[in-house]
Amino acid sequence: MNSIIRPAIVLFLVMTVLTGIVYPFAVTGVAQLLFHDQAGGSLVMMDGHAVGSRLIGQSFSDPKYFWSRPSATASQPYNAIASGGSNQGPLNPALTDAVKARIDALKATDPANPLPIPVDLVTASASGLDPDISIAAAEYQAARITRVRSLDSAAVQSLINAHAHGRSLGFIGEPRVNVLELNLALDTLHGPTRP
Repeated sequence: MNSIIRPAIVLFLVMTVLTGIVYPFAVTGVAQLLFHDQAGGSLVMMDGHAVGSRLIGQSFSDPKYFWSRPSATASQPYNAIASGGSNQGPLNPALTDAVKARIDALKATDPANPLPIPVDLVTASASGLDPDISIAAAEYQAARITRVRSLDSAAVQSLINAHAHGRSLGFIGEPRVNVLELNLALDTLHGPTRP
């Protein structure tokens, strides 16, 4: 019996050290060396303080800022612990009501805007954490930002263009802009307030 138990215990200890200590440290070390920013959470720093992440959206409701895509995470918006969509189908009255409320809120803050409201401003994503909005969603909000902040519309459009990202690898996804980075740049253009 001892000839069976001893090798099993040794193998258990060796595999525990390899898979529980050596492998995680090796992967973490490689990630820190090759992808330091991503491994650290892609944090956005301002004045030495983390103000958010490029990977997780934040809630902006002040009319002087670009608004993010709505979040469907539980208990609070953009809750990374509760990442997930609402699982409401297109015929669900709750989804219809939520979309109508979001449309009404957008129209109330900018009633003279003749542009069609982009879908990503009124529907949540599957993760509920999207940090980006489409270029059309940013351009839809540009008139409101220009009016509220008393800025030149060309300066706001230039800011959107400067922060626009194309499709990943040239063919994946849609052109987009990171809302947090755009709002921070907007503050540097207009003043040192923080979102």
